[in-house]
Amino acid sequence: MKRMLFAALTVLIILASVLFVASSGSADGLTRSKAAVTFNKDVAQILFKNCAECHRPGEAAPMSLLSYKDARPWARSIREKVLSREMPPWHADSHVGQFSNDPRLTQAEIDTITAWVDGGAKEGEPRDMPPAPKFVEGWSIGQPDLILKMPDEFTLEANGPDEYQHFVIDPGFTEDKYVQMAEARPGNRRIVHHIVASILPPPQGDQPQKPLTREDIEKRRAEPAPILYKEGFLLRLRPDVPVYDDGCQLASGGGGSQLDGGGQARVPILLCGFAPGEKPTIREPGAVKKIPAGSKIILQVHYSKTAGQVEKDRSMIGLVFAKQPPRKELFSHMISNNYFRIPPGAENHRVTACWTAPQDIHLTNALPHMHKRGKAMEIKVFYPDGRSEVLLNVPNYSFSWQTRYSFKQSVAIPKGTRFMVTGYLDNSAKNRNNPDPTRAVRFGEPTYDEMMVSIIEYTVDSQSLKPSAAPQSAGGATQK
Repeated sequence: MKRMLFAALTVLIILASVLFVASSGSADGLTRSKAAVTFNKDVAQILFKNCAECHRPGEAAPMSLLSYKDARPWARSIREKVLSREMPPWHADSHVGQFSNDPRLTQAEIDTITAWVDGGAKEGEPRDMPPAPKFVEGWSIGQPDLILKMPDEFTLEANGPDEYQHFVIDPGFTEDKYVQMAEARPGNRRIVHHIVASILPPPQGDQPQKPLTREDIEKRRAEPAPILYKEGFLLRLRPDVPVYDDGCQLASGGGGSQLDGGGQARVPILLCGFAPGEKPTIREPGAVKKIPAGSKIILQVHYSKTAGQVEKDRSMIGLVFAKQPPRKELFSHMISNNYFRIPPGAENHRVTACWTAPQDIHLTNALPHMHKRGKAMEIKVFYPDGRSEVLLNVPNYSFSWQTRYSFKQSVAIPKGTRFMVTGYLDNSAKNRNNPDPTRAVRFGEPTYDEMMVSIIEYTVDSQSLKPSAAPQSAGGATQK
């Protein structure tokens, strides 16, 4: 019996020793594995591909990630942000749709960054460092063929409410131009909240074209639609306008200035824009924005004032012209509700807007837009044959990241398809970005008011452009 107990005890001791050695070896191997991950060999290529577009000198991100020296002080923060998937920013539901501009890291890339930080964030051998990505300073679209600046520098006074200012640029085009890529750039990021660049075509027929000035635009805005009034430089909804949170029950779908569908202003030809987090749209070759000969470019700039300091700005846009014959012209439409009312303290207020496609189209991208109470947005379509489909779901909308979601494959939308945009807004004290949870909120341009908008971009199936219309490159010209 004693011999049997001694033998069993011996076996247990041997097994314990083997397990200890195995686990120790495994731990040592893991430590060595983590230590073997270096910035130069493993991490730099991930950051260059997914992060450097924003994380480089002169861009909006708070630090550059183009070198080990730049990235090392932020190592633990980088680990935290990629583990939580807060960075790179992407707020769409991964189970709905596929998008060509999805920047999310793979799990293997996240594991590599985590191992690098946990292993001591080593630099590695200089020979392992990949070439840094090449960027054109100040531009995400590469070197523009043409840069158009505001005619004059604008001075923003130190104090007071936000301002929406409009600037007219005459590019002097004597022939139609086809734009493959366009990018809006703020001259002064401290005060420019957003830029909307639109194309204003010349009058049709024999109607004489008068020179358009900033004063003309402000005069038009001084006489707003019946549902709006002007407060300083901002348009706001009149308090006595009827409330319709469900814009889809209205003939207008929620947009326009009349409930019966009248007053539907034709949306300007949207060229490009700038907003926090928004990146230029990379369009498929042949799908272009057309700028007719004689057109003007209108820049709407939303300025946020820096208390106690006068600031100056001269924002601009860059254009890259199509290098091959254009096939389809891109159009924009704004699906919005202008009649909603968010009660004080409401945590999950639902607002809808609808639009019906008047012809066969192909949807290329969608840009959800709300202000600081925006919480989530969904775009759903109801096809004429009775089918329905969610095209985009953004469950974690962020006002700080105005993302345009570009479909990997354009979506065929038959004539008669009904779009329904549903927004959810948080006007409670739980929303840390909420300017004032104690007041009811309605539509308006200032960020302390709200919007519930989705801007979609599409091509029309029946349209084709003449192949001979492909323009010549402007050769990096700058208009000052």
